Amino acid sequence: MKIVANNHEYIEPLKSVILHLRASQAARRETMPVHEVVRGQTVWRGDVEDADITGHPKTKRCYAWYYDELENFIAILELPPVKSAQDAVRVGVAYQARQAPKVRGMK
Repeated sequence: MKIVANNHEYIEPLKSVILHLRASQAARRETMPVHEVVRGQTVWRGDVEDADITGHPKTKRCYAWYYDELENFIAILELPPVKSAQDAVRVGVAYQARQAPKVRGMK
């Protein structure tokens, strides 16, 4: 899936994911490029949407992006240890790495 960050067909699903997963309305702030490298290997590279959210009791910001390997969207709240889009991707990648053996075992 080729993503164009300012594309309505990309932004609207991200807003829906944030609303569904985080019970918060989202207003996009900006698109931030993130390149996450672990042990010299690129584990993820892409655009992350930085969004203001309303309706959440603990934070006012969320980061969301399309994760090709899952063919799905991910939304991470700005709560410690997440303070930036880069942090959000680290948390998302780590979570997916922990889930991968479980998913493979289900096949």
